[in-house]
Amino acid sequence: MDQKVSQLIDSYREAYTEMLQRWVRIPSVKDAAEEGAPFGREVRRMLDTAMADAKALGFDVRDFDGYACDVTLGEADEKIAVLGHLDVVPVGDGWTKPPFEALIENGRIYGRGTNDDKGPALAALFAMKAVREAGIPLKKSIRLILGCDEESDWKDMEYYGAHERIPDVGFSPDASFPLINTEKGMLVLELNAPAARTGLKVLEFATGDRINVIPGECKALAEGGPETAEKVRAYAEKTGLPYTAEVTDRGVLLTATGIPGHSAYPEGKRNAIGMMLLLLKELGAEGPVAVLAEAVGTESDGTALGCACRDEVSEGLTCNMGILRLQEDGTWKGTLDMRCPVTADQEALKQAAAAHLPGFDVTVAIQKPPHHVPAESELVSSLLAAYEEETGLEGKPMSTGGGTYAKVLKQGVAFGALFPDEEDLAHQADEYEEIDRLMLAAKIYANALIRLAGE
Repeated sequence: MDQKVSQLIDSYREAYTEMLQRWVRIPSVKDAAEEGAPFGREVRRMLDTAMADAKALGFDVRDFDGYACDVTLGEADEKIAVLGHLDVVPVGDGWTKPPFEALIENGRIYGRGTNDDKGPALAALFAMKAVREAGIPLKKSIRLILGCDEESDWKDMEYYGAHERIPDVGFSPDASFPLINTEKGMLVLELNAPAARTGLKVLEFATGDRINVIPGECKALAEGGPETAEKVRAYAEKTGLPYTAEVTDRGVLLTATGIPGHSAYPEGKRNAIGMMLLLLKELGAEGPVAVLAEAVGTESDGTALGCACRDEVSEGLTCNMGILRLQEDGTWKGTLDMRCPVTADQEALKQAAAAHLPGFDVTVAIQKPPHHVPAESELVSSLLAAYEEETGLEGKPMSTGGGTYAKVLKQGVAFGALFPDEEDLAHQADEYEEIDRLMLAAKIYANALIRLAGE
């Protein structure tokens, strides 16, 4: 890469860090729609901030009615797309650092969105700035598209695509390096079941905010007294799992403490909803609770649900119960988020799940096909070459259960910004990124953009 580009990015460090702190301090979690703010007031504020900052850096910026914005470098009709997002998931449990203060300690910047996806998206913006200021001639334009609904329903990309043509080729800085060229399909099932008529009576149960988050804590109120609480303590000792029970005047308040994370990456995590289901079944709950405990529990590969499958391209299916609620009328409502191998038959998976969930009405809430770009494509080879040149490390394409905006491109891949030796804290407590690594990511993105769009 042009040495001037690298030097420019080094010179942006302070400006980049200050700008990222401003972005992280905005709690851009999706909320109720308002006029001009389809995803809530704070997401709108985040979009306005990003657009103002991009304009201050000298770019042409367009607002798509609060759904998204785009930032363009170059005049050519053919464009390379970079797709990031400005919304974040809710804070969740277990933080020891303030989630929206952008605290800097030991070269790390802490806060929701530092990794997913404000830090990487901003790195791509500063990479574009370096390419422009270095005077690199371009044969293609570069268009950074910043969406506002990636963590939910992707209505931002739907709206953007209805009002502007999305480029065919590009990448999303919203995953891991070296490069992800295969994304599993997504199948979200909504589960509904009538009230249990027998067994332990569950009085309250409401856990989970997002389908794509592994819950780190689950609370439930069940009938009972000291004897029930003692059974909970015995079960905790037997299983070695962190359960607590508090006797109240309304019953026994139960708490299960899991290990939160992103639903697509369950390795090393523990779903607190599944833990609670197993406990309640042990205490005598029947009906929907017992069915879910047996068919889902704390499994993450869908075996007991009859859905386990894998292939060589994308490895195994993952399954997460992100939301489960006991409604006021006693009925149950929940979600299962499956990330399906490329070759999986999603209709067969839905049928298998329904067969293993007797008494439940199982419907498809979200369904997205898998996405794959051949490893030998020019896009993949160019991006891997940029990664190898800037890091000195070997680059090979990977698969993921995560879903990124790469799927909206005919040829799109996920490209950084998490490095292979870094801890993945997306959707988890104490999310952070190392500033040095974000600056290196900016250099990789600049190198990649020059390869893809330069003359």
